[in-house]
Amino acid sequence: MSRLEGKRALVTGGSRGIGAAIALRLADEGADVALTYEKSRDRAEAVVARIEALGRKGLAIAADSADPVAAKSAVDRTAAELGGLDILVNSAGIVRGNGPIETWTLEDIDRTLAVNVRGVILATQAAAAHLSKGGRVITIGSNLAERVPQPGITLYAASKSALLSFTRGLAHDLGPRGITVNLVHPGSTDTDMNPATGEGADFQRSRMPIPEYGKPEDIAGIVAWLASEEGRFANGAGFTVDGGANA
Repeated sequence: MSRLEGKRALVTGGSRGIGAAIALRLADEGADVALTYEKSRDRAEAVVARIEALGRKGLAIAADSADPVAAKSAVDRTAAELGGLDILVNSAGIVRGNGPIETWTLEDIDRTLAVNVRGVILATQAAAAHLSKGGRVITIGSNLAERVPQPGITLYAASKSALLSFTRGLAHDLGPRGITVNLVHPGSTDTDMNPATGEGADFQRSRMPIPEYGKPEDIAGIVAWLASEEGRFANGAGFTVDGGANA
């Protein structure tokens, strides 16, 4: 596959889980790929090694998405070292403050919003200076942005719902430049953050017409499509990939 031949991409939070699957899929389709990581250097370097084994350029950048300077510098470094930027995938995300609102700490609130919302905005703002016609901004949201089926996940869901308006508005802002902006909403996907054998997994499966967890590669596939020329007319949209849980 070479739908992305010659493209340059940055995947935030690309050292593991959905982010790693996206980075590898983009490389498999022809893109040079940089990825950011916060602490998982070994994992990030392992993903880069696999990208390079595909014959593409790979780059691992230590950058905490909650750090405003790091969020911007990762984008600028990607453009400098890969010779430009065509695709930004905002994949970095965290879950903090699970439980009743009375139990949330200020750190839980600030950290969640800093990574899941502000980090996306700042990375996208920096990318907008580099993207040209045909550019893509793809953000990983959550099916919880549209429907919250249980207590205890409100803070995370609220942070992901903010991305809906951001994406829709930015589609109008960047669309005239030929740049598309879209959201992908994964449902229950087997990752370190939400393992298929974890607490609550059976409840999540019970909500799904297809009662099984998705794989990170399921999410990577739609991201690759959105990044390609085939996805050029999708803009300001959210694509829910959750086995029908929100249906």
